[in-house]
Amino acid sequence: MTKRKSAKHKIDRRVRGNLWGRPKSPFNRRDYGPGVHGQFRRKKLSDYGIQLMAKQRLKGYYGEITERQFKSIYKEAVRLKGDTSENIIELLERRLDAVIYRMKFVPTIFSARQFINHGHILVNGKKVNISSYFVQNNDLIEVKRKSCELPLVLDSIASPERDVPEYVEVDFDKFTGKYLRSAKLADVPYPVKMEPNLVIEFYSR
Repeated sequence: MTKRKSAKHKIDRRVRGNLWGRPKSPFNRRDYGPGVHGQFRRKKLSDYGIQLMAKQRLKGYYGEITERQFKSIYKEAVRLKGDTSENIIELLERRLDAVIYRMKFVPTIFSARQFINHGHILVNGKKVNISSYFVQNNDLIEVKRKSCELPLVLDSIASPERDVPEYVEVDFDKFTGKYLRSAKLADVPYPVKMEPNLVIEFYSR
């Protein structure tokens, strides 16, 4: 097992939920924290602990993005007009790695990041290898022609485990997709409950 895969499994147990809804998640069998003392650390969380857990859960879902990146997204969400909670979700869903994952071109958010970094993705005809790149409405996302036959892509598209949400459009025959509109919290198919309002409370302390 690679370090990344091992860490990914630990995230589920650390945040007390099957973040990506995977049938083989270890949380399905061991619903307590990782480590020797995981079973004995189930005391009731304080308000701060609840807020921290909500932040870690949301941050972990998007591939355990760095604290610096996540806080930057929070600050931008505060700056934008409208509901800050909804703004956070919209910004997270506009990340290129999240969009590729939603379009089912890759099986996990972690593989989405690697797929982009290796130069397999075009945005409006130009190669983009930055996973944190923000996609705009109606941007055309393509898998490079030479990458369309990769088993990773074909297996992910064929998998029945996930559906494509309504705010993206995908043509699996052409290996292309479009980001149609801003994603709202209610639109995003999270397997577990996400609470961006608690994330706001955490950073507002």
